[in-house]
Amino acid sequence: MDIAFRRFAASEVDTVACFLARDTWPFHVAADVTRDDVREWAADGVFDGEQTRTFWIIVDGEAAGLIRLMDLGDDTPLFDLRIASDHRGRGVGTRALAWLTRYLFTELPDTERIEGTTRQDNVAMRRTFQRGGYVKEAHYRDAWPGAGGRRYDSVGYATLRRDWETGTVTPTDWHDEC
Repeated sequence: MDIAFRRFAASEVDTVACFLARDTWPFHVAADVTRDDVREWAADGVFDGEQTRTFWIIVDGEAAGLIRLMDLGDDTPLFDLRIASDHRGRGVGTRALAWLTRYLFTELPDTERIEGTTRQDNVAMRRTFQRGGYVKEAHYRDAWPGAGGRRYDSVGYATLRRDWETGTVTPTDWHDEC
């Protein structure tokens, strides 16, 4: 599998709108999005701005996903990772997480940690975090809104620059005295 990452261009709003509207994103707050939703997001600077950068994930010459990096002025940026349904389960997410981790730590020298959150039932993403050296740091009960008013538990993961640089994983100390 040939995989590449390319920066989103402002002229590609309609392409992103078609990409996101043609698929379902079951583990995102909005599982189904319309082209108008995406155009509105783009007008609001959701995909590109001072604090945000978006990249295409290209697999064998085809758009397979998007990476949106957020809060780039903070020392702890966040990200949104979306893999098209016909590319899920093929290791694209694992490679994308490794790429975005390397990108953030090398391109933004003030980045000390990177955080990501997913729903508890998104087993594939949770495994991707673990494979990528990210550590579970939080579990929020009924914190993720879903369709029809249903609420899901949310799980937070992070990696530290020092762990990435040394290839180690520092576990979370869950045994606080208080």
